[in-house]
Amino acid sequence: MAGNVCAIGCFSFFPAKNLGGAGDGGMLSTNDAELSDRLRILRAHGSRKKYHYERLGLNSRLDTLQAAILRVKLRHLEPWTAARICNAAAYRRLFADAGLSGCVQLPLELAGSTHVYNQFTIRVADRDELRNYLSAVGIPTEIYYPLPLHLQPAFAYLGYKPSDFPQAELVSKQVLALPIFPELTEEERNLVVQSIAEFYEVRSTRT
Repeated sequence: MAGNVCAIGCFSFFPAKNLGGAGDGGMLSTNDAELSDRLRILRAHGSRKKYHYERLGLNSRLDTLQAAILRVKLRHLEPWTAARICNAAAYRRLFADAGLSGCVQLPLELAGSTHVYNQFTIRVADRDELRNYLSAVGIPTEIYYPLPLHLQPAFAYLGYKPSDFPQAELVSKQVLALPIFPELTEEERNLVVQSIAEFYEVRSTRT
């Protein structure tokens, strides 16, 4: 399970995540008692006792209201994940039936592993044009992420320049996340793939 494959597991509870709160939040998991003690101190200004600070820390406590919301939602995480997996499988069938394998690269799912589909991210050469087309017909999409890390201003001090990581730069120009939320209906899935097929049909008539 996620969170037990390393010394510290890191989870985001951002509202758009599979298990999301009503606002920002996160969690760390560990089975190391010494690490657990250190992390508990760090999350509360570096203190065990109010106004007594053992080390430099953060103000990173999870709000009680968020914790309460997440405890209720956690009971539904498995069926929500199953619904995401079902939606992904349906997408794969629809893309195959539409004959889009030459235009659209689907997410890779490795044998022996389970994908929980926080996103269903496709790769297409004409990403921006496709996204604009889908937006025009009312289908929301997202780009995770449009600028690779080595080109971010925060890492300019490392001295990297365009073309230093060509694969990362190529992928950042091709990825497009389609709707995959658990409540996605059959009609909505059909509309997404049908619209993508129509986009490529229109492009083929222009070339």
